[in-house]
Amino acid sequence: MNDNEPLPRLTTTALAGIVIVLGVWLFVAKASQRMPDFEVYWRAGTRAAAAEPIYRPSDADYQLKYFPAFAIAAIPLGLMPLDTAKATWFALSAAALLALFPLSLRLLHERRQPAWLLIAVLLIGLGKYYAEDLVLGQINTVVMLVATCAILALNRGREALAGVLVAIAIVLKPYALILAPWLVARRRWPSIMALAIGLLIACVLPAGVYGLDGTLDLYRGWWHTVTSTTDGTLLHSDNVSLASLWAKRLGIGSAAATLATVSSVALLLAAALAFLSRRNVEQPEVLEAGLLLAITPLISPQGWDYVLVLATIALLYVANDFDRLSRAMQALTIAAIAAIGLTLYDLLGRHVIYALLDFSVITVGMVALIAALVTLRMRKLA
Repeated sequence: MNDNEPLPRLTTTALAGIVIVLGVWLFVAKASQRMPDFEVYWRAGTRAAAAEPIYRPSDADYQLKYFPAFAIAAIPLGLMPLDTAKATWFALSAAALLALFPLSLRLLHERRQPAWLLIAVLLIGLGKYYAEDLVLGQINTVVMLVATCAILALNRGREALAGVLVAIAIVLKPYALILAPWLVARRRWPSIMALAIGLLIACVLPAGVYGLDGTLDLYRGWWHTVTSTTDGTLLHSDNVSLASLWAKRLGIGSAAATLATVSSVALLLAAALAFLSRRNVEQPEVLEAGLLLAITPLISPQGWDYVLVLATIALLYVANDFDRLSRAMQALTIAAIAAIGLTLYDLLGRHVIYALLDFSVITVGMVALIAALVTLRMRKLA
């Protein structure tokens, strides 16, 4: 099947209709009175517009943890009334989700499964995280779309555009920094230079509003915020990081921290191994970037479950090449997708779901999914 073949018109129309209907329902029934994470963005935009301090301990659990350039980019939203800004952001996020599915299918060098089946797997495995991202007013779906566009640009030889898009993704959410060393390791100077210039512009952007001294104060406030608000989140049931997994087993302390570091390094070494095995693989960038993005919520101590939206490419690749995996790996992959996507309150009940979350089954499922992806690369199948 041609990987560049567009989705059938009926499939595209049906998908758009489903997303629009669900989006309207989500906003009216769930999101319009919530979206607490978006309020963090909106508040940052209002403060940046007035050149006020952005990072404030008084914000408690809702402190901004993104780079100062993000607050500058959020100024247009901050100038709107909050309700208007919420509706605008929700519509943009829903549109990003609608665009993400067909664009991610274009990343496949060889589409081996029907488009409807691949999208169904994405909805089963990651559907609850897409919905949670929308309801909270988070930005992960937008970041995933920008990263997908960057990888598409690489596939088409547009290195400079890819570098710019990765820089934009980093400004939108620092998690995308994981793609920067990978771009450098590829040794394609146009993308490296575009990334470096983009990040340099992002770093100095706040100076136009805050001046040099004010910008330096912003970076000090940002660093203090991201380094002092981690431990309190490790035992939360929605934290899917490896640090959380070990903290839940051993308690917060040096032993858990050491095991979290070792296991995180092991995942990064697996990604490095996949990169070193790229020879004779057509369009190797897709799997490598997808693998790094999927690893991100696991190695970040503040890896909330909705960040698993970034695993879209990883799940898509495994679903597309599912028939090429061994039977044992197929069984493991099915169990992993179930653990990631079907741990639902309405399906399993409160007591069972919390027991599973405390056992970090989602994290374990993600590790299994990553293992399947690395297996495909080791066998030169993707």
